[in-house]
Amino acid sequence: MSPETAGVLTLVIYLLILLAVVVYQAVKLPDGWRAWILFAITRVYAPGLWKIKRNQRCPFPGDSAGIIIANHRSPADPIILWYNSHLGNPQKKMRCISFLMAREYYERPGLVGWISRAMHSIPVERNGKDVAPVREALRKLKQGDLIGVFPEGGIQEGRPIKHANSGIAFLALRSQAPVYPVFINNSPGGKNMVEPFYSPAETSITYGEPIDLSAYYDRKHTKELLEEVTTLMMWKLAELGDTEYLGAPRPDEQAGLIPMSEDHRRTAN
Repeated sequence: MSPETAGVLTLVIYLLILLAVVVYQAVKLPDGWRAWILFAITRVYAPGLWKIKRNQRCPFPGDSAGIIIANHRSPADPIILWYNSHLGNPQKKMRCISFLMAREYYERPGLVGWISRAMHSIPVERNGKDVAPVREALRKLKQGDLIGVFPEGGIQEGRPIKHANSGIAFLALRSQAPVYPVFINNSPGGKNMVEPFYSPAETSITYGEPIDLSAYYDRKHTKELLEEVTTLMMWKLAELGDTEYLGAPRPDEQAGLIPMSEDHRRTAN
């Protein structure tokens, strides 16, 4: 065998080994091969393109349920919240955050729709009359998954937090899962839904402490209670960004916010 042939054969063997490792990791990932491909791509380009910085390690749990709430200023926000979230948990296990999102974007052909489906997002009708998304979110939380919600609804402009739908309070109280507020600063922008994914930005993420709503669990879920809990959560989110919540006045002394125990962080119903 000539040296040239041996060199080519060695290179082919290395490539086959690399391919086998990639296939093994993609198949092993519980969320599927599409999520793995998306994860691999974003781990390469997201830090360089958006220069994402964090105030601390991501607090999302690695093996239990959690609800992530964040402000929403860019189509890239779900990727920004997700791509590095596994580094904070002891298992370093990468898993999807299933975001509730408008159905027209979930079903759209092309990049945005593909990313949405790869991340196991939950499509929601804008008229708010379909209860199926809430049931699906509760089901996922019950089995220990992560759910992502942008309570303002669609993509907004400006720094202040806009009015939030009280459905997020119902989801949090019904599931009794811990709520993790995250403020995204300077998300990449653009003139359409795709441009932010290739536009440079200097983005930062501010993680807050989990919000414990256990003081509300045994109370009747009236409209007034849901609005109170929503206001509490939204002001907590706004404070992370040194801004304000425009949906309601600030609660007096954050009356319902109770420090969360380590045991409660590890488990959720």
